[in-house]
Amino acid sequence: MEMQAQLSSLLAKASDELQAIRTRPELESAKARYVGPHGELTAVMKQIASAPKEERPAIGKLVNESKARLQALLDSALARIEELELASRLGPPIDPTLPPVDGGPGTFHPLTLVREELCRILRKVGFTVADGPEVETEFYCFDALNTPPEHPARDPQDTFYFPQGARFANVSKRNPGERYLLRTHTSSVQVRTMLKGPPPIRIISPGRAYRRDTTDASHSANFHQIECLYVDRSVTVRDLKALLDYLFEALLGPGTKTRFRPHYFGYTEPSFEVDLSARHLPKVRKEWIEIGGCGIVDPEVFRSVGYDPEVWTGYAFGMGIERLAMTLYGIDDIRVFYQNDMRLLKQFSWGL
Repeated sequence: MEMQAQLSSLLAKASDELQAIRTRPELESAKARYVGPHGELTAVMKQIASAPKEERPAIGKLVNESKARLQALLDSALARIEELELASRLGPPIDPTLPPVDGGPGTFHPLTLVREELCRILRKVGFTVADGPEVETEFYCFDALNTPPEHPARDPQDTFYFPQGARFANVSKRNPGERYLLRTHTSSVQVRTMLKGPPPIRIISPGRAYRRDTTDASHSANFHQIECLYVDRSVTVRDLKALLDYLFEALLGPGTKTRFRPHYFGYTEPSFEVDLSARHLPKVRKEWIEIGGCGIVDPEVFRSVGYDPEVWTGYAFGMGIERLAMTLYGIDDIRVFYQNDMRLLKQFSWGL
């Protein structure tokens, strides 16, 4: 009976003390006083050895029950302290009925700024914006663009294909055996536009494209392109060069120069790589920067969409918007466009 009273007194004392505790150091100190090596409950437990042998089971049971109740008090005190710590980090209570805090005007992303500026410049000379799906079929992305089945671009190591049997309601197949894929360029929009009606055609097709590139400072598995198509009678390389000279000087400023280097693309003939010189821009160190590809539309492309190549001619060019933005803003790593670091993005954007 004496030990029972001693334990009851200890639990009452612990309950009052633990309810008043508000910090972890206070809790740890109280825990040591009760259940530590020299704690009050520990001292009571040591008395079991001196009790009569026949009373030890009952005393042990009483001590274990008291120990469990004390542990529950300690756990309750710890839970209350954790709630207080969380409340102190969260600050004052939030009234969900209050209107949201105004975060200020939004801004355009740097890539959006460059895309819209490109479209604005080209609209001034008669081009219109055309759009198409990002999920495409092999016909629109490869076959109609004179890209043979053995071409490296059609290899699964370069292109994202969907599994056989995948279905997309808004993207129809022209051939049953075709596979669906994520478009590798926005040239597929040019094919779709030509299939809708006869020339003349003068379009630009900005949008996202996808390739199996390893991400580094100058490559990304998803990126943005802008492509241009002009189809009419008697279109020449001179017309193509004149448009690119106008486009880059309007975008990058006076003093920008362009040049062509012979190249191969299956959908244009002749084909060229386009280099530009913009030494007046900050951080531009090279005399010439490769910026895109272009050429006169191959007659096979016209045949695939039902145009007579003896009547119609045209040019096409395409380039990455990220590379243009990096040149314009002096950015040396493509990954910063997708890391959403507002400190960096706001340097190149302005409010709506």
